[in-house]
Amino acid sequence: MFVELKEVLRLLMLMTKQTKREGPERKGGLMVLLWAETSPEGHNLCCTVAAAGPWCAGIQMQDLYPVFAGVMKRLHPCPGPCPEPDIEDLCAFTDLHGSLSVFLSFLMKNVHMSRPKWQHEIERFLHTFSMTNAEIKLYLKLRSDQILYQREFGVKDYHRVPRSDQTPLYFDSINTQLENSSTAHLEFSQSGQRCHGGHPDIGDSLLLSIPPKVVEQGLFGTVTLQLLTVLSPSVLQYPNMATNLTQIKISFTVLIYSPSNVPVTNPSAFVQNFPSHLNCQELGLQDDSLSFQEIIPSGGTVYKVEQVDSLECGGKSRLFSIDQSLLLFLFLQHTDPFTTEISDIMATEVLLEHHLEEILMHNKQAVTNAMANELKKTMTAQNNRKKKQEKILSACEVICSSTLRIISCSSNMDFRIACLNSMKVHNTQQMSVAISESLRRVIFWKFSHSRKFKKCCSDQIGRQPKKNKHIRVEM
Repeated sequence: MFVELKEVLRLLMLMTKQTKREGPERKGGLMVLLWAETSPEGHNLCCTVAAAGPWCAGIQMQDLYPVFAGVMKRLHPCPGPCPEPDIEDLCAFTDLHGSLSVFLSFLMKNVHMSRPKWQHEIERFLHTFSMTNAEIKLYLKLRSDQILYQREFGVKDYHRVPRSDQTPLYFDSINTQLENSSTAHLEFSQSGQRCHGGHPDIGDSLLLSIPPKVVEQGLFGTVTLQLLTVLSPSVLQYPNMATNLTQIKISFTVLIYSPSNVPVTNPSAFVQNFPSHLNCQELGLQDDSLSFQEIIPSGGTVYKVEQVDSLECGGKSRLFSIDQSLLLFLFLQHTDPFTTEISDIMATEVLLEHHLEEILMHNKQAVTNAMANELKKTMTAQNNRKKKQEKILSACEVICSSTLRIISCSSNMDFRIACLNSMKVHNTQQMSVAISESLRRVIFWKFSHSRKFKKCCSDQIGRQPKKNKHIRVEM
């Protein structure tokens, strides 16, 4: 259904690579406009893709359109003319991002899927696409059955992740958080300074061997695998905050020759079977604590982590803890010095996607070890933090019991009454609970201003600067 849209985005990303637009100046907008029409042959779906802003300023339509026409002819041997969209649907977009650098329209005939189904598939794809193209603000607008639906993908804060010999990633580590992550109860005392999202960590590169059968199909050159992990949300500025890993998410994004950042949409049996090759004890997890589950909002493969808290301190610590999710992204890079034309690069990328499962299975042991080592590296820091939490909880119990014993054993009635009044309780039982909660709140919400955690507030290049009230600003 969305194959055409996927190919158009692939074409745009490869064309922008040729313009060598890198850095924060890549900001801009990308709009996907869809509307349904009825013809004698059946239900048709019209699509317009428009782009504006510095990220696509170097694209020339006279160079883009012939390749686009060839792609549409390959997908639809007898393409029909696509009606022009309503100009009002584009006005708000051009007001925000300026004149259009790219304007492409195409028609998908005889669409038999219901609107909720194709809308869900497109939203899911665009959300995954926006994760690694966060510098581009993405807009989706649907008109069907006289119903208008709009959605925006993109945030103010994102990370620029440099990679050797490749285009940097502009990574949205906020929208990668899973929707059921229980972070709403957190009351950060330094909310203006706390980190938003997580911090991408680039792993090692792995050279993959291409199976002979795939080479016979025309896939030449070299294929490498780049791993990236994100543990979100980040709590680096709260060194005493208890954390619980509840989900591990694995997603695919394919980068071919000139990185296109267009995600793979086909499910991978290799990834789904990956937990069976993991040593949960090495990761600090309990045996059989990973279970496969498809997550609908953002795509990818998700493994639920079932953690059992201890009876003594588990319930108490949950009041001052945060649930985290560990994301593992796999980026494929293909290089072939004999493939230089955009149309050939696109065809090679499609071929790689088609044979991705065969390539992964051919390199099963090496890929599995690389993924496991990357998870282990991230989980080592998580487990060290967990051991520290156990020591803190033990110290809390000693402090609370000692303090309560001093108050209870005191023969000074005025002292005991003053202690009860200061904690706003009526008896020693309530005093025990109040002291424990107050102590844990002070310890777990400790905020660190150390330079070690300074990057939490400084490495999001997309953050809007705060205006200085002493500087005069004129519109």
